[in-house]
Amino acid sequence: MRLIGIGVGPGDPEHLTLKALRTLKEADQVFVPSLGRAAEIVSAHVECTPLDFGMGDAASRDEHWDRGGAAIAEVARTGTAAFATIGDPNVYSTFTYIAHTVRALLPDVTIETVPGITAMQDLAARSGTVLAEGEERLALVPYTAGDEKLREALQSFDTVIVYKGGRHLPQVLEAVRDADREPVYGEELGRANQTLTAPDGRAPYFSTVIAPPRREGRGGRL
Repeated sequence: MRLIGIGVGPGDPEHLTLKALRTLKEADQVFVPSLGRAAEIVSAHVECTPLDFGMGDAASRDEHWDRGGAAIAEVARTGTAAFATIGDPNVYSTFTYIAHTVRALLPDVTIETVPGITAMQDLAARSGTVLAEGEERLALVPYTAGDEKLREALQSFDTVIVYKGGRHLPQVLEAVRDADREPVYGEELGRANQTLTAPDGRAPYFSTVIAPPRREGRGGRL
């Protein structure tokens, strides 16, 4: 009786870890969101079952999560069910809601996760941006929490990463520049249409912005 959430990275198929691939192959059944890059990455290696989670109102999403969780629980009841998700299953992931639903149906289920490379790590590597050094502090902020929360983080932390801000990208970039920082932008990381150049207007939901500090010389102690 087992459920495993597997992170497959933000988009580059080569970012699928060896452990993630082995776990996918060993699972009795692998589930993926019906739309998105996780299905593209996983289907190249194993057969997977798509689940529709919807993007409508809260009631509609709850209904989809309940239905998907029930399907996964049926497999986990007698074996190992795997759910593949972009990025990492413990960072703003649908897997969190799926695990909660399955746990309610199967209180004794064992729930595990396999970490995946996150978008902020991928963007840092592709852009040559250091996320943190020495005693610097790092914050991850979803722009859905509001512009004020982002501005507070920019005043309080050395490096700030912004997720879920694509639809309000001009406001995100404005906040970063108001804090005297130069934003590092990336969208569709690891895919054919990847770009590290911010558009003038709105951007995809899964875009990432890093606001690093202005550094002079080497950092402090490790």
